[in-house]
Amino acid sequence: MIALRGVTKRFGATVALDSVSLDVRPGATHVLLGSSGSGKSTVLRLILGLAAPDAGIVEVDGTAVEAATRGRLVARMGYVVQDGGLYPHLTARGNAALAAEAQRWPRARIDARVAELASMAGLDAGMLGRYPRELSGGQRQRVGLVRALMLDPPILLLDEPLGALDPIVRAELQDQLGRLFTALAKTVVLVTHDVREAARLGRTITLMTAGRVVQHGTFADLVERPAGPFVTQFLTAQTLATPAAPAR
Repeated sequence: MIALRGVTKRFGATVALDSVSLDVRPGATHVLLGSSGSGKSTVLRLILGLAAPDAGIVEVDGTAVEAATRGRLVARMGYVVQDGGLYPHLTARGNAALAAEAQRWPRARIDARVAELASMAGLDAGMLGRYPRELSGGQRQRVGLVRALMLDPPILLLDEPLGALDPIVRAELQDQLGRLFTALAKTVVLVTHDVREAARLGRTITLMTAGRVVQHGTFADLVERPAGPFVTQFLTAQTLATPAAPAR
């Protein structure tokens, strides 16, 4: 389980998180939802140990994330960012294989794992020899996902992974991710500002604004039992042509 307990984080005079507490259950897909500046990406940075809280504690599987434990804990996490975050001088296969090569896996094992994950992620094998500049946004995102899953980490963190994609590709990848999350049964924390994406993918949703948690719950909870006017305002601010069914 991932847990934040009374976490506050400041960057200079800016309060990024203000006494935030939340729990991410093992094997669940937990969505952090909110507009830009709400603090949701800062939560991921704290889980990864890329920043330290000014107050409170961040725990992964009962262990506090701090300098002495970060290496061991981060090894249990896969991280996916917008547009894949790929190295431009490496092919798609080279990007995907980085972590396994660092672990000195045999070439045959690496090739088999890349092929397995590429198939699961809907990435055509013919794309693996291309460089990031030769791939579409959706293809780069799939390579980033394959790279994050290469070592089979139990935890997957995704920071606005589909934010730069056009609506058709985005919807296709949302469906792909939903199937993957179900099949792999990993603990997933996904950051997004998109209400439809949260509804499609999140078993639990944490809505944030100005560094604070407004409400935790299912999508149905937020719609039918909003904690306050802001919840309804946020959900209705984005026009949903075809409302997505809540994730199960």
